[in-house]
Amino acid sequence: MERQSLYKQVYSRIVSLISQEALTPGQRVPSIRSLASELRLSRNTVEIAYSMLISDGYLEARGQAGTFVSRTHAIRRLMGKSITATQTPIKKSNHNSSRDETAAGTSLGYQLGLPALDLFPHKLWSSLSSRQMKLQSKMLSYPTPSGYPPLRESICAYLQLSRGVDCSSEQVFITAGYQGALNLLGRTLIKHSDEVWIEDPCFPPSRHLLRQMGARLVPVSVDKEGIRVDDGKARAARAKFALVTPAHQSPLGVTLSLKRRLDLVAWANDNNAYIIEDDYDSEYCYEGRRVPALASLTSHGDFLYLGTFSKVLSPSLRLGYLVVPKNLITVFDDACHQLNGGCPILSQGVIADFMQGGYFARHLRKMRTAYAQRREMVIESLTAEFGSRINFNTPATGLHLLARLAPDENDQLLAKRARDNGFGIAALSPRSIEHDCGKGLLLGFANVATPQQAASMARRLHQSILPS
Repeated sequence: MERQSLYKQVYSRIVSLISQEALTPGQRVPSIRSLASELRLSRNTVEIAYSMLISDGYLEARGQAGTFVSRTHAIRRLMGKSITATQTPIKKSNHNSSRDETAAGTSLGYQLGLPALDLFPHKLWSSLSSRQMKLQSKMLSYPTPSGYPPLRESICAYLQLSRGVDCSSEQVFITAGYQGALNLLGRTLIKHSDEVWIEDPCFPPSRHLLRQMGARLVPVSVDKEGIRVDDGKARAARAKFALVTPAHQSPLGVTLSLKRRLDLVAWANDNNAYIIEDDYDSEYCYEGRRVPALASLTSHGDFLYLGTFSKVLSPSLRLGYLVVPKNLITVFDDACHQLNGGCPILSQGVIADFMQGGYFARHLRKMRTAYAQRREMVIESLTAEFGSRINFNTPATGLHLLARLAPDENDQLLAKRARDNGFGIAALSPRSIEHDCGKGLLLGFANVATPQQAASMARRLHQSILPS
């Protein structure tokens, strides 16, 4: 079958979201510029799709206020038409459009796991918070354990459009961050002694949480193409789960290759296993096309998809989300009502407004531009200061850098010296479980705002960890 034109793919995807009520009447959709930037398409492509949607009655333009899903009765009649929308992620063109540990309330030098504090939209956030507080009866009542419905709907629409995840709002559960999502899985699906593939090296809290659940960890080595699926099958072919970070592997920063993605999906399908996809740092890709979510590759009910707002907004929000297969909605809904008091409704309401108002897509676009610049500043300044003693060879993604060191270096000693001098740097080697991942330093770059600051920090770091 001939591949749909890009504008038709955009058109079909939005029609599908409206038909499934992931986009609801009166809801604002991303601006042409925002959606084009998000999908790495030309503005002309998205403009054609929007023009068709407006002409067919699906959307309505309201001038400077933006573009919205139509509230008219015509939309309901149109939704009855036989329009087949693609269920695969929109293929992005080559058009070039212009977690870790965090000390509460502080920003250390090169702090890991912290977005840019200076770029947080404080004024807008305050305005949206005030608006939500006016809804006194809702804001002061008990939260819905499974999550605030408007936020679940907004997340669903975002995942459908931007990550290619085919889901309904009922499949989205709001959690207390990443650890809250993993804990919810431990209380519902993961049983004592279940075998779980885990990337080696990995994000330390994942390992600790799974062990507390009584799971039997199966460390699977990671190389430049991501988790080595064949190694996992050789060690535990009948494992029940695989926890992976395919967009930006934590901590190595690599992206799971297409071949490995297909191999992993095939393994899960063949063995009735679940893939737990932690879509860590997927929002930030600075070169080439953004890779769709791993969950977009299959329609089987074998994916558990995790995301948070920690890196795109603030870790202090402590809000994340878990997307579960349709056949498990009741199981997770019951678990939330029995075991979970719910997350603060005020924060959920503000984020819902932030997303529905189109601010979320705009914020992401702004942050990608800023982070791409800050990443290069940090690499250049550290290279100038340390020379060949460190090297950076990870993909241009995510919010942390891996500064590789020679095998004879002691990365744990260097990281300790850095921490003793006010830097939020971590060593790579302790993150391995069984497989040697080499030596390196993990650094955040989001809060390095100027070339002068970058040069000063690099010089101070050099003096701290390599004293003369």
